[in-house]
Amino acid sequence: MTPRLLLTTALAVSLFTTAQAGDLTVSNLTFKIEAPWTEVPTTSPMRAGTAQFTVEGTDTKLDAVFYYFGAGQGGDTQANIARWLSQFESPPKSRQEELAAGDKKVTLVIADGTYLDGPPFGGAKTPRADWTLLGAIVPAEDANIFIKLTGPKDAVSKALDSFKKLVTSPF
Repeated sequence: MTPRLLLTTALAVSLFTTAQAGDLTVSNLTFKIEAPWTEVPTTSPMRAGTAQFTVEGTDTKLDAVFYYFGAGQGGDTQANIARWLSQFESPPKSRQEELAAGDKKVTLVIADGTYLDGPPFGGAKTPRADWTLLGAIVPAEDANIFIKLTGPKDAVSKALDSFKKLVTSPF
């Protein structure tokens, strides 16, 4: 890792806290982690937190991963949407929605296709046909918070309404 990436990673880890059971504070926002979501330990220093959803009637677990890179970091909305869409084998079928969240707007991206699952910085990617990506870009005080969920299309479609509630919960 480069020194800048190490510093960004350290900032991402230090700028989130769990305020109380069921709450995840990222930057100046506190997200409500409530049923059907549960908070689970994060598996990477690049992640500011993780909430997990178990799809009713199946063993499918979906992770909504929160990313925050610190003041002025992480890129703008369009750059992140382009990066998310590039994580598919070919251009996915996608759409965007603006979600009202208090006096702010959360950008929601929904993309379907063959998702290339794997580490973000190189390494082998596993093609996952009929997968969906839900991505939310939440404006915080000094930078955006990015929340991403990927999984089988049918399972993710069952989580969509709950995901929208989760990403707009701090407002």
